[in-house]
Amino acid sequence: MTSARARLDALRWLHRYNTRRRHSSLGQRSPIAFENALHHTPTTLATAA
Repeated sequence: MTSARARLDALRWLHRYNTRRRHSSLGQRSPIAFENALHHTPTTLATAA
């Protein structure tokens, strides 16, 4: 294995680990799913009060 191939494999693994892996602290959701839920949750004065 070349160093370039090893670097590419490591970057792919890190990308999956940081973006797609489910986290217990996020309710077993991936970071992407958690962020999408935050952006799609309507915030109104009624729910805040």
